[in-house]
Amino acid sequence: MMKRIINRIKTIFLEIIIFKLHCVGCIPSHHFRRFFYRLFGMKIGRGSTIHMGLKLYSPFNIEIGEDSIIGEDAVLDGRDKLIIGNHVDIASEVMIYNAEHDVRDPNFKAISSPVVIEDYVFIGPRAVILPGVKIKKGAVVGAGAVVTKDVEENSIVGGVPARYIGDRNIKDLNYRLGRAAWFR
Repeated sequence: MMKRIINRIKTIFLEIIIFKLHCVGCIPSHHFRRFFYRLFGMKIGRGSTIHMGLKLYSPFNIEIGEDSIIGEDAVLDGRDKLIIGNHVDIASEVMIYNAEHDVRDPNFKAISSPVVIEDYVFIGPRAVILPGVKIKKGAVVGAGAVVTKDVEENSIVGGVPARYIGDRNIKDLNYRLGRAAWFR
């Protein structure tokens, strides 16, 4: 009984933190938002940008590399490990989840699995990345795609569920994404 009470108090405390971070996501100052996300445990690399409207869960399990951009109104799930590499461009309204319910379990049990997004990946607007997925270096995920399995290096995927479309045909990826838009 005492264990349940302690777990409930921890859950309420975490929900209060998440609510405050959702409010921080509405403040039109990139530097202010990044400061508070780091304060609450997110690891954010040098030169990375998180635009307004971010929704997140468990920020202490989220790592973002250098020179990466997270677009407006994105969802980042940190209930398991979420690793985003360097020079990654995640467009607006992308949802990345690493926890879900087991629909085959009679108790609808929650399960989780890490998500890894390697360097130089582009994820188009409104794409959904599901638990356990690894998107390898240089891959492109088309707008609106639902990614349910790993995406190979330099490949382009799209659709629901996401399927291979083609290759990126660029072997030496070394670009920078640019500086932060301060008030987005």
